[in-house]
Amino acid sequence: MDAYERLKSLVENVADDVAKCEGGNKAAGTRVRKGMQEIKAAAQDVRKAVLEART
Repeated sequence: MDAYERLKSLVENVADDVAKCEGGNKAAGTRVRKGMQEIKAAAQDVRKAVLEART
């Protein structure tokens, strides 16, 4: 499922910035918030794909 692979890729890409954000890097925090929005949209795409596969 391509949507799921995209979701996994987005999560992996945000991991480094999460660590930097915990260290106090404000720019990394901004990137994390942006990445989380993209992850949210990708998760919704996965949900839609699963629902379509069920019917």
